[in-house]
Amino acid sequence: MTDWTDLAGMAGLTGSPAMPRLTTTVPREYVHRACHAEVFLTGCEKLGDDRFALTGEWPRMHSFFTSADGWHHDALQAAETIRQTGLFLAHAEFDVPLDHHFLLSELYLTSFAENMVIGRGPSELSLTATCSDVVRRGRRLAGFEMAITIERDGRSCAVGGGRFTCISEGTYRRLRGTATTARLYTRTRPRHTLPAAAVGKSAPADVVLATGDRPGHWLLDPDPRHAILFDHAGDHYPGMVLLEAAWQAATALGSPKGFAPSSVHAQFRQYAEFASPVWIEATPCEDSTGGTSVRITGMQQEYTVFTATVSGTPGAPD
Repeated sequence: MTDWTDLAGMAGLTGSPAMPRLTTTVPREYVHRACHAEVFLTGCEKLGDDRFALTGEWPRMHSFFTSADGWHHDALQAAETIRQTGLFLAHAEFDVPLDHHFLLSELYLTSFAENMVIGRGPSELSLTATCSDVVRRGRRLAGFEMAITIERDGRSCAVGGGRFTCISEGTYRRLRGTATTARLYTRTRPRHTLPAAAVGKSAPADVVLATGDRPGHWLLDPDPRHAILFDHAGDHYPGMVLLEAAWQAATALGSPKGFAPSSVHAQFRQYAEFASPVWIEATPCEDSTGGTSVRITGMQQEYTVFTATVSGTPGAPD
């Protein structure tokens, strides 16, 4: 396994003194990001056949993954870090070719706001990832589950995991057919986007929901020019856009009294296509922990695209 942060060996080629150990990100291609600034992983060490210790870094201020009050890392930055970890391990440790596609069928996350407070500098992360239920077809990885802990200074920022399925380029094209040429060019109802404050955001461009025909019912309507949500081209709504929609819907349902989401368990059932409207519905549901939970359903035509349960507490983070 290549140590992405160890450049000392290069110095020996010139006879100069060993260079200090420097920090860099893992290759952006390994986490399917177009921009280096959006790569949150910095290194990886294999602890066992299916267990890995990783390092990461969240910038002090992120243009999107920051709470509306500016004092906390957004919990969905941890979700994006989980997504990146799964893709990185698939490519770097399980030898999945870079042209393969991934299906994220499940993602779950619990964050701890008291340990997500933004400090004076970037947040240096320690991650432990354990892979299980590893499925292979011949010598090629077909899918796996992953559980992960994300810590900063020995304190837990988040715990979570997900289920990843790997698909070759050829299989993906056969599966998607003509949808591989689909593109999203503009918002459908730009004048009906929800107020940023109602969904826990500070900028209108970050809002992904537009008003629907009844309370608790919204149209998925993100800005396709958004540099983070649509970091690289695709032929369907990314899973992180759907997760963001669930997070914002749960927040909007609790507005104006306030709702601070802290955990989510999402299941993605099929691709959310650009060609027809995706409707997001939120309803309160029972929470065995005594907190507040919201059930989110994403529908396209008569099909369920994804479901999610978002839990949290009334009010804003401390």
